[in-house]
Amino acid sequence: MNQTLLVEAARLLEEIRAAGLYKEQRHIETRQGTNIVADGKSLINFCANNYLGLSGSQELVDAAKDVLDRYGYGLSSVRFICGTQTIHKELEKQMAAYLQKEDCILFTSCWDANEAVFATLLTDQDAVISDALNHASLIDGIRLCKAERHVFQHMDMADLEQKLKATQGKRLRCVATDGVFSMDGDIAPMKDICDLAERYNAFVVLDDSHATGFLGPTGRGAAEHHGVLDKVDLITTTFGKALGGANGGCVAGSKKVIELLHQRARTTLFTNSLPPVIAGVTLFVLSYSESHPELREKLWQNTRYFREKMAHAGFAVPVSEHPIVPIMIGDGKTANDMAQDMLHEGIYVIGFSYPVVPMGKARIRVQISAAHTPEQIDQLVDAFEKLGKKYLNMSNSSR
Repeated sequence: MNQTLLVEAARLLEEIRAAGLYKEQRHIETRQGTNIVADGKSLINFCANNYLGLSGSQELVDAAKDVLDRYGYGLSSVRFICGTQTIHKELEKQMAAYLQKEDCILFTSCWDANEAVFATLLTDQDAVISDALNHASLIDGIRLCKAERHVFQHMDMADLEQKLKATQGKRLRCVATDGVFSMDGDIAPMKDICDLAERYNAFVVLDDSHATGFLGPTGRGAAEHHGVLDKVDLITTTFGKALGGANGGCVAGSKKVIELLHQRARTTLFTNSLPPVIAGVTLFVLSYSESHPELREKLWQNTRYFREKMAHAGFAVPVSEHPIVPIMIGDGKTANDMAQDMLHEGIYVIGFSYPVVPMGKARIRVQISAAHTPEQIDQLVDAFEKLGKKYLNMSNSSR
């Protein structure tokens, strides 16, 4: 093994540990859910993207068994050789209908979907304009294309318009944004974005991973939430959060663009197709969630309850309505130490620090689920109050 590489890796790891930014991995011994066993300890889980509470549910396990029996485990091939089954085409049809688009193409993750979009559609004659806080998969996807790259300040429509004006000479212009920003729970102003894009003849790519399945009147995401499903050109999203929690993703849009992705997107042409069990269970979740709107109602009820209790307790909770609820701490080491101590209170949360968030903006990100009970949320708030006294010099006088 190259010793220079080993020495450099060791140096960087020590630097990360010394700054209190080392990211531990918990070993979960049970199914995903609100109650888990991790490293031998029973914990209430408040850090999964399990918005509808379906990950690990028996309904999904039973659906997976049925799909495995019929379609098998995997295909050992890419889509255009011998990796497309009828269940893949059925899911593409259903996801397109769900997102109110003409067509859809599956990928093994939304990360792969985001890489496919920009590298396939944009050339050095084009420009892409990206929100400053977009997810890493959008950022890396954009880096793979040859288009001129611009970044507008987070959800700043005046800055976006300035960038659109400055790029009017380009062949194609693309505005790329998260629907919900995963570190803050901010919901992008999709109507304003779509209005500007239409005014300046740009197309819109929306990564709706943290919204698909539960945000909006019928759960179709940030575009539906703002009434512009018909105006967003391309929606990328994941099946790994509200829609079951395993893996997989897609791009939904016009038939011609989706056909072009089938022909040119490297992240489908050169990698194995989505496992049929994920396709089948995602189909099940789409139907199940449609017939159980009470899951969305309970999610929003739980979210409001937690946000109100934490604000009343005196914690810094950014204004939003999303079940991503960042509790702002500031210092990275403090956030990580608090999250570690939460384990002793029976609570599983994660401290987020640099480079996942900017320096000085560390937080403990709480994620609420439809499956959480009021008693579990109360226990979480009590733990925050106890540790707030220890780490943040907070009193409980606000209560």
